[in-house]
Amino acid sequence: MRFFSEGLNQTWMKVLLGIILIAMILVGKDTRKAALCSLIAFPLSDGTTNLFKHMFPLPRPYDDPNIAGVVTRLAESHSPGTASAHSANMMATAICMLIALRWGGIPWLILAIVVGLSRNYNGAHYPYKVALGWIVGAFFAVLVSTLWEVIAKRRNPVEKSVEPTLESKVGTEVSGQESSV
Repeated sequence: MRFFSEGLNQTWMKVLLGIILIAMILVGKDTRKAALCSLIAFPLSDGTTNLFKHMFPLPRPYDDPNIAGVVTRLAESHSPGTASAHSANMMATAICMLIALRWGGIPWLILAIVVGLSRNYNGAHYPYKVALGWIVGAFFAVLVSTLWEVIAKRRNPVEKSVEPTLESKVGTEVSGQESSV
């Protein structure tokens, strides 16, 4: 569980995720949409959770004087923990992947859930802070994916099907009949 909480602190993991996202951008239309939407939603969710931490500073489980004996499995952070940025960022990515890739987004969703649970398990966040992070991440993923679709439809409008006129229908019926003489 510690790896899921601190995995992105390791350089090799950042490089691996970067390679995956670049490959997704290069591979095809759906994977490109998933990767680009997550690259937009991720910083929005991260910025929002950081804003929450500064606006509504709440103690982390190991800093809370009302709780004794919290097991901390990570290095203690001295920043407040109002909403879990780890949970928000991974959920933003997961929902973008689900929207664009459907069933292909399931592994990303499982990863987002495990990351959130690891933040609780490791004593970094209360469960409600993880849930708030998931909500923030899902919100920005849906927002970015919806805006993507709106912009895509405006850039490439579908041609409206034009119904044949009465004159063209009559002409087709007349020309299709055999004349009897």
